[in-house]
Amino acid sequence: MENSKVEEYWQEFKSEKNINNNHYDAWQFGFDADLLGGLVVEEKKTATASAHVFYGIEQEDLPKVDDYNIILDSQDNPLCITKTTKVYVIPFNQVSSEHAYKEGEGDRSLDYWREVHKTFFTNELKKINQDFQEDMEVVCEEFEVVYK
Repeated sequence: MENSKVEEYWQEFKSEKNINNNHYDAWQFGFDADLLGGLVVEEKKTATASAHVFYGIEQEDLPKVDDYNIILDSQDNPLCITKTTKVYVIPFNQVSSEHAYKEGEGDRSLDYWREVHKTFFTNELKKINQDFQEDMEVVCEEFEVVYK
């Protein structure tokens, strides 16, 4: 993403934390960037999940442990930097209550997680003429805030 605010934020982080790494991804959450980004800043949200199919379609690599991500608000302003701590691929219907809790959304229950993610994935998959499946693979990612 070309954004001078994002690049400045990254350089500040690297300087302050004495980091030599030059690679990061900058992105916003697709559903509600301000709400979900705020939960990350508050460190209530320490995990996320995405439909595996989109990585192939968008020709993106899966997240990896130690990846840095600059989380953006809805106006593409940097909110914080996270570092990926765990990544695994699992069927949607096998996502655990622990993961749902770490996502920090709603009442943090698995039922809530399944409801909102099923709706989100259904809508996103329709855009590529695919149907939601209970056993579709999701990429679960856990992270920690390393800069804000």
